[in-house]
Amino acid sequence: MANDAGTVFDLVILGGGSGGYAAALRASQLGLDVALIEKNKLGGTCLHQGCIPTKALLHAGEIADAAREGAEFGVRSTFDGIDIAGVHKYKDGVVSGLYKGLQGLVASRKITYVEGEGRLSSPTSVDVNGQRYTGRHVLLATGSVPRSLPGLTIDGDRIISSDHALVLDRVPKSAIVLGGGVIGVEFASVWKSFGADVTIVEGMKHLVPVEDENSSKLLERAFRKRGIAFSLGSFFKNAEYTDSGVRVTLENGKTYEAEVLLVAIGRGPVSQGLGYEEAGVATDRGFVQVDEYCRTNVPTISAVGDLIPTLQLAHVGFAEGILVAERLAGLSPVPIDYDGVPRVTYCHPEVASVGVTEARAKELYGADQVVTLKYNLAGNGKSKILKTAGEIKLVRVRDGAVVGVHMVGDRLGEQVGEAQLIYNWEALPAEVAQLIHAHPTQNEALGEAHLALAGKPLHSHD
Repeated sequence: MANDAGTVFDLVILGGGSGGYAAALRASQLGLDVALIEKNKLGGTCLHQGCIPTKALLHAGEIADAAREGAEFGVRSTFDGIDIAGVHKYKDGVVSGLYKGLQGLVASRKITYVEGEGRLSSPTSVDVNGQRYTGRHVLLATGSVPRSLPGLTIDGDRIISSDHALVLDRVPKSAIVLGGGVIGVEFASVWKSFGADVTIVEGMKHLVPVEDENSSKLLERAFRKRGIAFSLGSFFKNAEYTDSGVRVTLENGKTYEAEVLLVAIGRGPVSQGLGYEEAGVATDRGFVQVDEYCRTNVPTISAVGDLIPTLQLAHVGFAEGILVAERLAGLSPVPIDYDGVPRVTYCHPEVASVGVTEARAKELYGADQVVTLKYNLAGNGKSKILKTAGEIKLVRVRDGAVVGVHMVGDRLGEQVGEAQLIYNWEALPAEVAQLIHAHPTQNEALGEAHLALAGKPLHSHD
């Protein structure tokens, strides 16, 4: 039996990743007494094995591509290769700086921070390091880990997860990426920029299959141009070692060989062996089940982040953590509209979206009530300057609001902020069209698309 820590907290949080620490910061700000428990490093997957380090690698890849392509801009530059130790030093420096800042922020809010592996010991308590931390409410935020498939063993050498890929001490000469979702296409993009031969294997019929089909096709076209190979529409069967690497066989009989196999088929919730079942918390396939306010079936327990079956995005975890904190503090937060969450895949080119796809819009409103428009970046001055191709696709309800914005092109992830305002404020195309967008910017392309959808195109044909 754990010893009582001696304090009854308003909120005990198990997990210090995006959802957990956001809840801690907001709850403390609202006057609640908070204990935050984390077994690894504050910041969780996003800061240490996800969003931040992968985007640092992608930026290093962008620099490598720019060095190769300098002549296209009249700049005499050469690419002499990747100093992987230098890349990791840069990446780790970014992570370290943010980690120190986050530690200072948590300390400044007078949050009781506990390092150690915690376990839910009752509906109102968590045990860690032989101590019991009791709370009027408990928040579960234990996150996720990379998934694998039955019979596919991740060895950290030839068959690796995204965690291993982030610290790989070399650029592989060749790589097979199993999974064409966000994680898969981002690592494929990085490795191609670093000089590797890359093949993506995706069982669905398109890359980034949860995105609008038009975005998927645009990304596939761009990847072909970059020399990134991919196999679509046939699922993985098995993998075996060769003398120099790995051979992957698909269900259609095709085989691919490479130095390494990256398993990037998604992430699974961390919920086993943590006392959830014993406390009566309902789960499904490992995911903790919650309502629109992130409440579990146990009145004193909530859950957020990758642990629950919502979008596995750090900013979703932030929002869910804030929602729980505000609810527990007696405020009246509004449930999250998950369609209204901005989504960005940071490969080259980027894929960004908010709202629903054309296919989903037709399911919701009827095929005859959905209107779409595509604005090609060829008509956008800043995109021409950057030498990036792509499109902005708008989906609207006939005579109604814009319900989907889907963008492909370098740096278009930076435009998703206005796109989420358009969706979440249920803007009409004519309302966006009357706003003046700075010229020359890529943001201007979003404005031009709405001008065209409102029936008054400027730099585009009817």
